[in-house]
Amino acid sequence: MNDDLRHPVPDDGPLDDGAIPNVDIPEPPHPINWNLLTANDLEQELPELNRWVDWLRRTYGLPASVIPPYWHHHPELLWELSALHLHWLCAYDPDQNGSAPLGWHRDFADARQRLRDWVTASGTRLDRDRPTRQTTWPGEEPADHMDETPITNRDEDFVQFVLDQVQQRQDAEDAFYASIDDQTGER
Repeated sequence: MNDDLRHPVPDDGPLDDGAIPNVDIPEPPHPINWNLLTANDLEQELPELNRWVDWLRRTYGLPASVIPPYWHHHPELLWELSALHLHWLCAYDPDQNGSAPLGWHRDFADARQRLRDWVTASGTRLDRDRPTRQTTWPGEEPADHMDETPITNRDEDFVQFVLDQVQQRQDAEDAFYASIDDQTGER
């Protein structure tokens, strides 16, 4: 095994060209633009973020006023938690400076306050949820009134949410590719 434990190298003698053998090396953490993910990438990234958010709320004993059960239904919470996750991944990378975790915790304190603000504005709670209210600007049609819905099984809802989002994204991709002329390659 080489010095970097994240990149195991089998001990089959010296390498001819000095290259690392064909091993599964994870890519470095990177920001996620949730608007641009393919259906396949969305299906991978949402559950991964969900696992980390669950770990975060349990590890730090965070109340629903910071991370509510239906955070995934609120883009403002999704984006904030995604950014916090990326920051955590980078802060705890083995190649990072030893003080990076302290910086993450300082930024985590700021993020918790923003999360409280987002949760308050969105109206999502431990036992009920509603879509985030939108301010109607002059000249726009007023937004429909959104009722609260009870939260009965968070995990079942998350799975259905991912399936629905992936299907919507796949439908959009299929429509895009169907609009391409096979002869010219143009839309």
